[in-house]
Amino acid sequence: MLQRLGRGLTFIAGSVVGGLALAFVIVALHPSLIRTEPPASRAPATAPAAPGGTAGRREPPVLSYASAVERAAPAVVNIYTARLVTEQVNPFPFGNFGELFGNVLPLYRQRIERTLGSGVIVDRQGHIVTNYHVIANAASIRVQLADGRIAVPHIVGVDPDTDLAVLQISLPHLPVIAFGQSSQVRVGDIVLAIGNPLGLSQTVTHGIVSATGREDLGISAFDDFIQTDAPINFGNSGGALVNSNGQLIGINTAIVAKNLGVEGIGFAIPVDMVRGVLHDIIKYGKVIRGWIGIVPEDISNTQAHQVGLPRGGVVIAYVYEGSPAQKVGLKPGDLLLKLGGHAVRSAEQARVEIARRKPGSTLKVQVLRGKQTLSLTLAVKQGPT
Repeated sequence: MLQRLGRGLTFIAGSVVGGLALAFVIVALHPSLIRTEPPASRAPATAPAAPGGTAGRREPPVLSYASAVERAAPAVVNIYTARLVTEQVNPFPFGNFGELFGNVLPLYRQRIERTLGSGVIVDRQGHIVTNYHVIANAASIRVQLADGRIAVPHIVGVDPDTDLAVLQISLPHLPVIAFGQSSQVRVGDIVLAIGNPLGLSQTVTHGIVSATGREDLGISAFDDFIQTDAPINFGNSGGALVNSNGQLIGINTAIVAKNLGVEGIGFAIPVDMVRGVLHDIIKYGKVIRGWIGIVPEDISNTQAHQVGLPRGGVVIAYVYEGSPAQKVGLKPGDLLLKLGGHAVRSAEQARVEIARRKPGSTLKVQVLRGKQTLSLTLAVKQGPT
Protein backbone atom coordinates (compact mmCIF):
# COMPACT_ATOMS: atom_id res chain seq x y z
CA MET A 1 0.00 0.00 0.00
CA LEU A 2 2.73 2.46 1.01
CA GLN A 3 4.73 1.38 -1.98
CA ARG A 4 1.90 2.28 -4.35
CA LEU A 5 1.38 5.68 -2.64
CA GLY A 6 5.04 6.50 -3.07
CA ARG A 7 4.92 5.71 -6.78
CA GLY A 8 1.89 8.03 -7.19
CA LEU A 9 3.59 10.93 -5.41
CA THR A 10 6.65 10.42 -7.55
CA PHE A 11 4.53 10.58 -10.72
CA ILE A 12 2.78 13.80 -9.59
CA ALA A 13 6.07 15.46 -8.69
CA GLY A 14 7.53 14.57 -12.07
CA SER A 15 4.52 15.99 -13.89
CA VAL A 16 4.76 19.28 -11.96
CA VAL A 17 8.47 19.61 -12.67
CA GLY A 18 7.90 18.82 -16.35
CA GLY A 19 5.07 21.39 -16.62
CA LEU A 20 7.21 24.08 -15.02
CA ALA A 21 10.05 23.30 -17.39
CA LEU A 22 7.71 23.55 -20.40
CA ALA A 23 6.31 26.87 -19.12
CA PHE A 24 9.83 28.22 -18.71
CA VAL A 25 10.67 27.34 -22.32
CA ILE A 26 7.46 28.99 -23.65
CA VAL A 27 8.06 32.19 -21.67
CA ALA A 28 11.66 32.29 -22.81
CA LEU A 29 10.52 32.16 -26.44
CA HIS A 30 7.53 34.59 -25.99
CA PRO A 31 8.24 37.04 -23.12
CA SER A 32 5.30 39.26 -24.22
CA LEU A 33 2.95 36.68 -22.69
CA ILE A 34 3.87 37.93 -19.24
CA ARG A 35 1.70 40.89 -18.14
CA THR A 36 3.48 43.35 -15.89
CA GLU A 37 0.20 45.00 -14.77
CA PRO A 38 -3.50 44.18 -14.73
CA PRO A 39 -5.48 45.18 -17.90
CA ALA A 40 -7.69 47.53 -15.91
CA SER A 41 -4.77 49.65 -14.86
CA ARG A 42 -3.10 49.82 -18.27
CA ALA A 43 -2.61 53.45 -19.39
CA PRO A 44 -4.28 54.50 -22.70
CA ALA A 45 -2.11 54.79 -25.79
CA THR A 46 -0.89 58.30 -26.46
CA ALA A 47 0.03 59.99 -29.70
CA PRO A 48 3.66 61.09 -30.08
CA ALA A 49 4.30 64.60 -28.93
CA ALA A 50 4.31 67.21 -31.67
CA PRO A 51 7.18 69.69 -31.77
CA GLY A 52 6.41 72.38 -29.25
CA GLY A 53 3.28 70.50 -28.14
CA THR A 54 2.29 68.60 -25.05
CA ALA A 55 3.31 64.95 -24.89
CA GLY A 56 0.39 62.54 -24.84
CA ARG A 57 -2.25 64.92 -26.31
CA ARG A 58 -4.42 63.36 -29.04
CA GLU A 59 -4.71 65.86 -31.94
CA PRO A 60 -8.17 66.35 -33.51
CA PRO A 61 -8.58 65.51 -37.22
CA VAL A 62 -7.80 68.38 -39.59
CA LEU A 63 -10.78 69.73 -41.59
CA SER A 64 -9.51 70.64 -45.04
CA TYR A 65 -10.80 71.32 -48.55
CA ALA A 66 -7.37 70.77 -50.07
CA SER A 67 -8.52 67.74 -52.07
CA ALA A 68 -11.40 69.71 -53.64
CA VAL A 69 -9.02 72.55 -54.56
CA GLU A 70 -6.49 70.11 -56.03
CA ARG A 71 -9.21 68.68 -58.29
CA ALA A 72 -10.72 71.98 -59.44
CA ALA A 73 -8.07 74.72 -59.34
CA PRO A 74 -5.83 73.51 -62.21
CA ALA A 75 -8.77 73.97 -64.62
CA VAL A 76 -9.40 77.59 -63.57
CA VAL A 77 -7.58 80.10 -65.78
CA ASN A 78 -6.81 83.80 -65.64
CA ILE A 79 -8.14 85.96 -68.47
CA TYR A 80 -6.49 89.27 -69.32
CA THR A 81 -8.15 91.57 -71.84
CA ALA A 82 -7.39 94.93 -73.40
CA ARG A 83 -9.94 97.14 -75.09
CA LEU A 84 -9.68 100.50 -76.82
CA VAL A 85 -11.87 103.07 -75.09
CA THR A 86 -12.83 106.39 -76.67
CA GLU A 87 -13.96 109.12 -74.29
CA GLN A 88 -14.87 112.75 -74.60
CA VAL A 89 -12.71 115.31 -72.83
CA ASN A 90 -13.45 118.86 -71.79
CA PRO A 91 -11.50 121.30 -74.03
CA PHE A 92 -11.68 123.84 -71.20
CA PRO A 93 -10.62 121.92 -68.08
CA PHE A 94 -10.24 125.08 -65.94
CA GLY A 95 -13.60 126.64 -66.59
CA ASN A 96 -16.72 126.63 -68.71
CA PHE A 97 -15.57 128.88 -71.54
CA GLY A 98 -17.84 127.24 -74.06
CA GLU A 99 -20.45 129.93 -73.43
CA LEU A 100 -17.90 132.63 -74.39
CA PHE A 101 -16.67 131.02 -77.58
CA GLY A 102 -19.94 129.51 -78.77
CA ASN A 103 -20.24 125.95 -79.97
CA VAL A 104 -16.90 124.13 -79.83
CA LEU A 105 -16.22 120.81 -81.49
CA PRO A 106 -15.89 118.12 -78.81
CA LEU A 107 -12.51 116.59 -78.18
CA TYR A 108 -11.99 112.87 -77.79
CA ARG A 109 -9.13 110.75 -76.63
CA GLN A 110 -8.47 107.04 -76.76
CA ARG A 111 -6.91 104.87 -74.10
CA ILE A 112 -6.24 101.19 -73.51
CA GLU A 113 -8.39 99.72 -70.74
CA ARG A 114 -7.14 96.47 -69.25
CA THR A 115 -9.39 94.15 -67.29
CA LEU A 116 -9.04 90.95 -65.29
CA GLY A 117 -11.27 87.92 -65.24
CA SER A 118 -11.34 84.16 -64.86
CA GLY A 119 -12.51 81.16 -66.82
CA VAL A 120 -12.91 77.40 -66.50
CA ILE A 121 -11.58 74.69 -68.84
CA VAL A 122 -14.48 72.31 -69.44
CA ASP A 123 -13.14 69.72 -71.92
CA ARG A 124 -9.99 68.30 -73.50
CA GLN A 125 -10.68 70.25 -76.70
CA GLY A 126 -9.75 73.43 -74.83
CA HIS A 127 -13.18 75.03 -74.46
CA ILE A 128 -13.29 77.64 -71.70
CA VAL A 129 -16.44 79.08 -70.14
CA THR A 130 -16.32 82.62 -68.80
CA ASN A 131 -18.58 85.65 -68.43
CA TYR A 132 -19.54 87.58 -71.54
CA HIS A 133 -18.81 90.87 -69.81
CA VAL A 134 -15.22 89.75 -69.19
CA ILE A 135 -14.40 89.63 -72.91
CA ALA A 136 -17.03 92.00 -74.38
CA ASN A 137 -15.51 94.46 -76.91
CA ALA A 138 -12.01 93.20 -76.14
CA ALA A 139 -9.33 94.00 -78.72
CA SER A 140 -7.07 91.29 -77.34
CA ILE A 141 -7.53 88.35 -74.97
CA ARG A 142 -4.86 86.32 -73.21
CA VAL A 143 -5.37 83.19 -71.12
CA GLN A 144 -2.93 81.99 -68.48
CA LEU A 145 -3.20 78.50 -67.00
CA ALA A 146 -2.47 77.53 -63.42
CA ASP A 147 0.74 75.82 -64.60
CA GLY A 148 1.97 79.08 -66.12
CA ARG A 149 1.28 78.35 -69.78
CA ILE A 150 -0.14 81.22 -71.83
CA ALA A 151 -2.40 81.02 -74.89
CA VAL A 152 -4.35 83.38 -77.12
CA PRO A 153 -7.91 82.01 -77.45
CA HIS A 154 -10.48 82.48 -80.14
CA ILE A 155 -14.12 83.23 -79.33
CA VAL A 156 -16.40 80.29 -80.15
CA GLY A 157 -19.60 82.15 -79.27
CA VAL A 158 -21.26 84.42 -76.74
CA ASP A 159 -24.65 84.65 -75.07
CA PRO A 160 -25.29 88.09 -73.54
CA ASP A 161 -28.70 86.95 -72.28
CA THR A 162 -27.01 84.70 -69.69
CA ASP A 163 -23.73 86.66 -69.55
CA LEU A 164 -21.76 83.63 -70.77
CA ALA A 165 -19.08 83.22 -73.41
CA VAL A 166 -17.14 80.24 -74.73
CA LEU A 167 -13.48 80.53 -75.74
CA GLN A 168 -11.11 77.86 -77.05
CA ILE A 169 -7.36 77.38 -76.72
CA SER A 170 -5.07 74.85 -78.38
CA LEU A 171 -2.67 73.34 -75.85
CA PRO A 172 -1.84 69.72 -74.98
CA HIS A 173 -2.59 67.96 -71.69
CA LEU A 174 -5.23 70.35 -70.46
CA PRO A 175 -6.75 69.98 -66.98
CA VAL A 176 -10.54 69.68 -67.06
CA ILE A 177 -12.99 70.44 -64.27
CA ALA A 178 -15.66 67.92 -63.29
CA PHE A 179 -19.29 69.06 -63.59
CA GLY A 180 -21.70 68.75 -60.69
CA GLN A 181 -25.46 69.35 -60.68
CA SER A 182 -26.75 72.70 -59.50
CA SER A 183 -30.24 71.19 -59.16
CA GLN A 184 -28.91 69.30 -56.14
CA VAL A 185 -27.37 72.34 -54.46
CA ARG A 186 -28.98 73.18 -51.12
CA VAL A 187 -28.92 76.26 -48.94
CA GLY A 188 -26.17 75.73 -46.39
CA ASP A 189 -23.88 73.69 -48.67
CA ILE A 190 -20.17 74.53 -48.41
CA VAL A 191 -18.84 76.13 -51.61
CA LEU A 192 -15.44 77.36 -52.82
CA ALA A 193 -14.86 80.26 -55.23
CA ILE A 194 -11.69 79.99 -57.33
CA GLY A 195 -10.51 82.79 -59.56
CA ASN A 196 -8.19 85.70 -60.26
CA PRO A 197 -9.39 88.52 -57.97
CA LEU A 198 -7.35 91.72 -58.25
CA GLY A 199 -4.76 89.78 -60.26
CA LEU A 200 -4.07 87.32 -57.42
CA SER A 201 -4.21 84.15 -59.49
CA GLN A 202 -5.56 80.88 -58.10
CA THR A 203 -7.17 82.56 -55.10
CA VAL A 204 -9.58 80.32 -53.19
CA THR A 205 -12.31 81.59 -50.87
CA HIS A 206 -15.04 79.63 -49.17
CA GLY A 207 -18.51 80.10 -47.76
CA ILE A 208 -21.97 78.61 -47.98
CA VAL A 209 -24.89 78.72 -50.38
CA SER A 210 -27.17 81.49 -49.13
CA ALA A 211 -30.00 80.96 -51.63
CA THR A 212 -30.81 79.33 -54.96
CA GLY A 213 -33.00 80.46 -57.86
CA ARG A 214 -32.47 84.19 -57.26
CA GLU A 215 -34.45 86.14 -59.86
CA ASP A 216 -35.24 89.70 -60.94
CA LEU A 217 -31.79 91.03 -60.10
CA GLY A 218 -31.38 92.82 -63.43
CA ILE A 219 -27.98 91.20 -63.98
CA SER A 220 -28.97 89.37 -67.17
CA ALA A 221 -32.02 88.61 -69.26
CA PHE A 222 -32.36 85.19 -67.63
CA ASP A 223 -31.79 85.50 -63.90
CA ASP A 224 -31.56 82.20 -62.04
CA PHE A 225 -28.61 82.56 -59.68
CA ILE A 226 -26.95 80.74 -56.83
CA GLN A 227 -26.34 83.25 -54.03
CA THR A 228 -23.26 82.68 -51.90
CA ASP A 229 -21.31 84.44 -49.18
CA ALA A 230 -17.98 83.10 -50.47
CA PRO A 231 -15.99 86.31 -51.10
CA ILE A 232 -16.17 87.20 -54.81
CA ASN A 233 -14.09 90.20 -55.86
CA PHE A 234 -13.27 91.99 -59.10
CA GLY A 235 -11.41 89.48 -61.25
CA ASN A 236 -13.41 86.51 -59.96
CA SER A 237 -15.95 86.94 -62.77
CA GLY A 238 -16.03 83.83 -64.93
CA GLY A 239 -14.31 81.72 -62.29
CA ALA A 240 -15.48 78.49 -60.72
CA LEU A 241 -17.88 77.97 -57.86
CA VAL A 242 -17.31 74.38 -56.73
CA ASN A 243 -18.73 72.10 -54.07
CA SER A 244 -16.72 70.34 -51.37
CA ASN A 245 -15.93 67.53 -53.84
CA GLY A 246 -14.32 69.97 -56.29
CA GLN A 247 -17.17 69.72 -58.82
CA LEU A 248 -18.30 72.79 -60.77
CA ILE A 249 -21.73 73.98 -59.66
CA GLY A 250 -21.66 77.56 -60.98
CA ILE A 251 -19.79 80.35 -62.78
CA ASN A 252 -19.15 83.34 -60.54
CA THR A 253 -20.62 86.37 -62.21
CA ALA A 254 -21.50 89.29 -59.95
CA ILE A 255 -21.13 91.07 -56.66
CA VAL A 256 -23.80 93.39 -55.34
CA ALA A 257 -23.51 96.92 -53.95
CA LYS A 258 -19.79 96.71 -53.19
CA ASN A 259 -19.67 100.50 -53.25
CA LEU A 260 -22.20 100.53 -50.40
CA GLY A 261 -20.05 98.31 -48.23
CA VAL A 262 -22.29 95.26 -48.65
CA GLU A 263 -20.35 92.06 -47.95
CA GLY A 264 -21.17 88.40 -48.36
CA ILE A 265 -23.56 88.69 -51.31
CA GLY A 266 -22.33 87.23 -54.57
CA PHE A 267 -24.01 85.37 -57.41
CA ALA A 268 -23.12 82.49 -59.71
CA ILE A 269 -24.79 81.15 -62.84
CA PRO A 270 -25.89 77.57 -62.05
CA VAL A 271 -23.98 74.88 -63.93
CA ASP A 272 -27.19 73.30 -65.28
CA MET A 273 -27.79 76.51 -67.25
CA VAL A 274 -24.12 76.71 -68.22
CA ARG A 275 -24.24 73.17 -69.59
CA GLY A 276 -27.07 74.00 -72.01
CA VAL A 277 -25.47 77.24 -73.21
CA LEU A 278 -22.13 75.50 -73.70
CA HIS A 279 -23.70 72.71 -75.76
CA ASP A 280 -25.55 75.08 -78.08
CA ILE A 281 -22.61 77.43 -78.64
CA ILE A 282 -20.24 74.57 -79.48
CA LYS A 283 -22.79 72.92 -81.79
CA TYR A 284 -24.51 75.93 -83.39
CA GLY A 285 -22.30 78.91 -82.57
CA LYS A 286 -25.19 80.47 -80.66
CA VAL A 287 -27.86 79.54 -78.14
CA ILE A 288 -31.12 78.14 -79.53
CA ARG A 289 -34.06 79.10 -77.33
CA GLY A 290 -37.74 78.33 -77.42
CA TRP A 291 -40.33 81.04 -78.03
CA ILE A 292 -44.13 81.12 -77.97
CA GLY A 293 -44.66 84.86 -78.38
CA ILE A 294 -45.78 86.17 -74.99
CA VAL A 295 -44.42 88.78 -72.59
CA PRO A 296 -45.11 87.69 -68.99
CA GLU A 297 -45.17 90.21 -66.15
CA ASP A 298 -45.54 89.94 -62.39
CA ILE A 299 -48.65 91.62 -60.99
CA SER A 300 -49.66 92.13 -57.37
CA ASN A 301 -53.14 91.51 -55.98
CA THR A 302 -53.74 95.26 -55.73
CA GLN A 303 -52.71 95.84 -59.34
CA ALA A 304 -54.81 92.89 -60.46
CA HIS A 305 -57.94 94.24 -58.79
CA GLN A 306 -57.38 97.64 -60.38
CA VAL A 307 -57.46 96.13 -63.87
CA GLY A 308 -60.30 93.72 -63.16
CA LEU A 309 -58.30 90.52 -62.66
CA PRO A 310 -59.37 88.12 -59.89
CA ARG A 311 -55.93 87.98 -58.25
CA GLY A 312 -52.24 88.67 -58.72
CA GLY A 313 -49.62 86.37 -60.17
CA VAL A 314 -48.03 86.26 -63.60
CA VAL A 315 -50.07 87.92 -66.31
CA ILE A 316 -49.61 87.84 -70.07
CA ALA A 317 -48.91 91.49 -70.81
CA TYR A 318 -48.45 91.18 -74.57
CA VAL A 319 -48.99 88.58 -77.31
CA TYR A 320 -46.98 88.86 -80.53
CA GLU A 321 -48.95 88.86 -83.74
CA GLY A 322 -48.64 85.61 -85.67
CA SER A 323 -46.99 83.85 -82.73
CA PRO A 324 -47.88 80.35 -81.48
CA ALA A 325 -49.57 81.97 -78.48
CA GLN A 326 -51.88 84.05 -80.67
CA LYS A 327 -52.70 81.09 -82.89
CA VAL A 328 -54.07 79.05 -79.98
CA GLY A 329 -56.02 81.99 -78.58
CA LEU A 330 -53.93 83.32 -75.66
CA LYS A 331 -54.74 86.95 -74.88
CA PRO A 332 -53.25 89.82 -72.91
CA GLY A 333 -54.68 89.72 -69.40
CA ASP A 334 -54.64 85.93 -69.10
CA LEU A 335 -53.11 84.75 -65.83
CA LEU A 336 -50.44 82.07 -66.30
CA LEU A 337 -51.07 79.15 -63.97
CA LYS A 338 -48.87 76.36 -65.33
CA LEU A 339 -46.22 75.82 -68.00
CA GLY A 340 -45.43 72.24 -68.91
CA GLY A 341 -47.29 71.00 -65.84
CA HIS A 342 -45.26 73.18 -63.44
CA ALA A 343 -46.85 76.00 -61.44
CA VAL A 344 -45.74 79.46 -62.55
CA ARG A 345 -44.39 81.46 -59.62
CA SER A 346 -42.80 84.46 -61.39
CA ALA A 347 -42.41 86.09 -64.79
CA GLU A 348 -38.68 85.30 -64.73
CA GLN A 349 -39.35 81.64 -64.12
CA ALA A 350 -41.86 81.64 -66.99
CA ARG A 351 -39.31 83.16 -69.37
CA VAL A 352 -36.68 80.60 -68.38
CA GLU A 353 -39.15 77.70 -68.68
CA ILE A 354 -40.16 78.74 -72.20
CA ALA A 355 -36.60 79.51 -73.33
CA ARG A 356 -35.25 76.10 -72.36
CA ARG A 357 -37.80 74.35 -74.60
CA LYS A 358 -36.41 73.15 -77.90
CA PRO A 359 -37.92 74.56 -81.09
CA GLY A 360 -40.24 72.00 -82.66
CA SER A 361 -41.44 70.68 -79.31
CA THR A 362 -44.82 71.38 -77.73
CA LEU A 363 -45.66 73.12 -74.47
CA LYS A 364 -48.81 72.76 -72.38
CA VAL A 365 -50.04 76.08 -70.99
CA GLN A 366 -52.76 76.58 -68.39
CA VAL A 367 -54.24 80.06 -67.89
CA LEU A 368 -57.04 81.69 -65.94
CA ARG A 369 -59.33 83.96 -67.95
CA GLY A 370 -61.94 85.54 -65.73
CA LYS A 371 -63.30 82.55 -63.83
CA GLN A 372 -62.50 80.06 -66.59
CA THR A 373 -59.42 77.85 -66.59
CA LEU A 374 -58.07 77.04 -70.06
CA SER A 375 -55.54 74.35 -70.95
CA LEU A 376 -53.84 74.78 -74.33
CA THR A 377 -50.98 73.11 -76.22
CA LEU A 378 -48.59 75.35 -78.15
CA ALA A 379 -45.94 74.66 -80.74
CA VAL A 380 -42.57 76.04 -79.62
CA LYS A 381 -40.62 78.00 -82.22
CA GLN A 382 -37.08 79.33 -82.29
CA GLY A 383 -36.78 82.66 -80.57
CA PRO A 384 -36.01 85.77 -82.61
CA THR A 385 -32.38 86.89 -82.60
